[in-house]
Amino acid sequence: MDPKLSDFEKRLKPIGRALEFEDYYVWCNSPIEGPDGKIHVFFSRWKKSKSMSGWINSSEIAHAVADKPEGPYEYVSTVLAPRGEGFWDATTCHNPSIHFVDGKYALFFMGNSNGKMNTKRIGLATSDSLYGPWKRPDEPLLLPGNEGSWDDLLTTNPSFLKHPNGEYWLYYKSLETENYVHPKFPVKGNRKYGLAVAKSLEGPYKKYEGNPVVDFSKLGDNKQCEDAFVWYEAKKFKMLARDLGVFGQDYGLYMDSDDGVHWSDPSISYQPLNKYINQPEAPKHLNRYGRAERPQLLFQNGKATYLFTASQGGKFETASSFIFKIM
Repeated sequence: MDPKLSDFEKRLKPIGRALEFEDYYVWCNSPIEGPDGKIHVFFSRWKKSKSMSGWINSSEIAHAVADKPEGPYEYVSTVLAPRGEGFWDATTCHNPSIHFVDGKYALFFMGNSNGKMNTKRIGLATSDSLYGPWKRPDEPLLLPGNEGSWDDLLTTNPSFLKHPNGEYWLYYKSLETENYVHPKFPVKGNRKYGLAVAKSLEGPYKKYEGNPVVDFSKLGDNKQCEDAFVWYEAKKFKMLARDLGVFGQDYGLYMDSDDGVHWSDPSISYQPLNKYINQPEAPKHLNRYGRAERPQLLFQNGKATYLFTASQGGKFETASSFIFKIM
């Protein structure tokens, strides 16, 4: 496809890095404005000694707070850590996405039980306060489909919204592994997005019969996306995602929809980081350097005001938040 910048991209002003910790990689930054007027971010982190791949078997979800969106942020506590053998989230807690719903805080996340991809499942923790305590689920919120279905391997990358009709909509990523290999694009499998709908926040969530709702495989060359973030604004459903092969792996995607099911062709939601800032040469151990991932939005007074992403690099040569202001 020919690259096309979205109106969303044209409104971005780079602010820079935040949440840099000497001994940790930081990923998946999900912001929310609290009743105290402060900005709270729920984020994934894991020990630097585990290297970048530690997210799959060693991640925990932590809470930080700042007086303003740009930071500086101060670590408050770890709110969800792997629980150990026998639990569905035994080995990692990752992909936090925080929402205020029906008078309580809903923290969607992904856990796994064996430190590998095939046990990734979406869960939901809830609390009356951003400072906890968090009610932690004994079971996942959304399981994979039956064997042979497009989503039979895993559920991950949760994105939630409360629909204008009162329903609870949960978008999720899964991975179709068969028949998706491309020699010039070394990404195994093909990532697609499904939708599950519930009548209450805690579920049960029933999968939409027309799934997957986002499927780029028909574009050829194993094109796909991940890290979707969905919201509703000006009577439209809108989606940000990380590009995997449409325009290039260092781009973000933007799509919109009238019904939340049928989505427009993608345009560019953000560009490679070198379009916005100058960075030093990539260290040898950071092979995803130079791009932003896991886009999530901060809303203030009902409007999207800042884009939070995750990106390798920074002063500790690990990974941190990278923030844009939406002008």
